[in-house]
This record gives sequence, structure tokens and C-alpha cells, in this order.
Amino acid sequence: MAIFLTGATGYIGSYLAAGLLEHHGESLNLLIRAEDIEEAQRRLWHSLQLHCDFPAFREHLSARIHIFCGDLTSPRFGLNDDEYELLVASTDSVLHCAASLNRKSERSCLKVNLRGALEVIQLARRTQDAHGLRRFSEVSTVAVAGRRSNELVVEDGAIDWDRSDYDPYARTKKFAEHMVRELLPGVPHTIFRPSIVLGDSRRPETTQFDMVRAFVFLGSLPVLPFRPDDCIDIVPVDYVADAIVALHQHPNPKHEIYHLSSGVNSESFRQLTAALAEARGKIRPLFWPQLEAPFRGVVKRLSGRRDNLGYAASLLKVFWPYLLWNTVFDNTRVVAELGRGPAPFSSYCFPLFRFARENRFRYPYREWPIGSEKVAADDTRTEHSIGGGRQR
Repeated sequence: MAIFLTGATGYIGSYLAAGLLEHHGESLNLLIRAEDIEEAQRRLWHSLQLHCDFPAFREHLSARIHIFCGDLTSPRFGLNDDEYELLVASTDSVLHCAASLNRKSERSCLKVNLRGALEVIQLARRTQDAHGLRRFSEVSTVAVAGRRSNELVVEDGAIDWDRSDYDPYARTKKFAEHMVRELLPGVPHTIFRPSIVLGDSRRPETTQFDMVRAFVFLGSLPVLPFRPDDCIDIVPVDYVADAIVALHQHPNPKHEIYHLSSGVNSESFRQLTAALAEARGKIRPLFWPQLEAPFRGVVKRLSGRRDNLGYAASLLKVFWPYLLWNTVFDNTRVVAELGRGPAPFSSYCFPLFRFARENRFRYPYREWPIGSEKVAADDTRTEHSIGGGRQR
């Protein structure tokens, strides 16, 4: 039997795949959007090379990874009948991580975060009816809490249907949580809500640069338009992945919902900028909250430019509400379950800052080695699972 994992070629999803492969013995059923197995394997290598070398990747691919070429938003993922039946028969649990984080596109978020989630839930229901489902885990976001200001939010108090949402991403993820609860009665389920996921506390390398660009842009300014003692809830991706993997595999988690966050230990802008300035040997920035409105206007104008500065400004424009809400998310539950909290951002922000700038916001990907063919199937099950793609 296998864990059906969506989003393995994404940032958090790659950490989940790596964590499951390294620390647990189950196989993985991976849905990858690709026209054929060669393209799917190359996409997967692209995402997993942050976590393993090519020989280890090939070993996992031949022994424990079963690829299904398809599309999250297509009926039955675009798989033919035999492939879909194989996916149902071989799936023991579901870990749904794939999502559209395009906070500017209602269409993209509706298509992936709702339509795609519904397809995953339908698979879960068919699996439950066929032979039972051990667990369904949904990777959501703390943004489902809607517009907040100067608050400490606990898991069971986060959803308020009368509260307005910041963006389509938050809105659709809130509805996706609701669908899991309503459409999977009797199935054990867990909902994970990461806060701002930024960097890896163990190493400077990252493959996800959107929020990093905004961080580097702000970290380079001599004056910041924030209240210095406002807190920002940042959590490293390695902690998020460790929590999701451990609790998804746990036979009986204590709670339905977990905030994967820094909670009351979230650091203030003053603390973060002081740590970064000291590491860089620079003067600490000044804080001038009265500049917030004109600064926001400048960011809006710069976001229309077609250069690196314009791109950074456009990202900052999207994330701006989350920088100003001075809201943190209680993480007591996950800290109790794991026995530890996340590393503070100040402890690893400078290596991340330096890596991003030195590599011009690109990860130095290694291409598929010349002469290495696609991994051949070792058994009938694997050969079938990767032997096709979309519905014909």
C-alpha cells in the first residue's frame, strides 16, 4: 500500500516526499502533471534534488515511488480506468499538498484549490469504500482566519464565515477545509495550517523565492514603514514538513487542526532587522510607520515595471497585508506533539538572504545526467502505474 501525495513537485510537497522516503517505509503514489513518464521523472528530480543525490533518487524511483501522469483538476485526474482503479486499490492514505498560491487569480485558485481538492476527496471516498482509508491530511494555511489585526489566533477560533478574506487563495483554502469535513464523514482527517513559510533552518539553499524576494527587498532598505514591535509569524519549511509527516503517520493525533507556526515566539520586526543587520555588518534600519501609506503607493507603482525591481515590488504588493496584521497563530498543539518548537527566523535569515542574492534568486539545478534513461519498472504494478498518462 502507498501514501497518495499531491504536490510533490512543489516546494513544501518536495519536503514531504523526501521526509516520507527517508523516515518511513511506505511507498508513494505521486500525481505529476506531465505528458509522459520521462517528463514526470525529470520534473520530480528537479524538485527532489534539494534533498538527495541522483543515485538515491533513482533508487527511490525504482523501489518506492509510483508515478501517475495526470492533472489534479481533470475528472479522475485524466487517468484511464485501469490506472485510476490501480490508484484506488493501492492507496492507504491521502496527503493533499498541491495548491495554487496565486493570490491575484481567482480563476486559478478556484480551479486548483476547489476543483482539484474535490477530485482528491472523491478519490478518498472511493478508496474508503473499497478497502478503508487510514487518514486524509489537508495542507491548508493560517490565512483561512481572514482579516485580523493585533491578535493571537487559536485553531478552533480561526474560521469565522462572516469575516472577510485577504485574497482568493485564503478564501478557497477555507472552503477546501470545509469540503474535507463535510464530504469525508467517518474518515480520520487532519488539517495543517502553516503560517509564512520562509527558508530552511538547517541550510541556506532554497528553491522557492517569491517571499524571499520580498524579504531581501525589505532587508536592504534603510527605512521601513512598520511598527518595530509588531510581530510576524514565520516558520521554517523543515519544521512544517517534519510536523506534517510525523502527524500524518501518527496512528492517533490528538487534534484535528494544527497551526504550523511560531506562535507566541514569533519575532518582531525590530528583532529580525537587528539580527540581519548585525550579520551583514550594516546599520539597523529606522522604523517610520507614518510612511506606510506612501510606501504602499510606491510599491504599487513599481510593481508595474518589467524588471527585477518591478517583480520584487509586485510580490511585496501581494504579501503586504500579511506584513501588517501583527497576528500570530498559537502553536501549542504541534509543539506538544513534536516535543519542540521551530527555529526562530533570526537564527537562519542571513544565510538565506546571502544565498538568494548570490544566486540571483535561482536555485542551481542539476540537469538529468547524460546517458541516464528513465527508470525501468521492476514489477507489474509499477509498470502499469507509469505506463500511460491522460485519459484517451
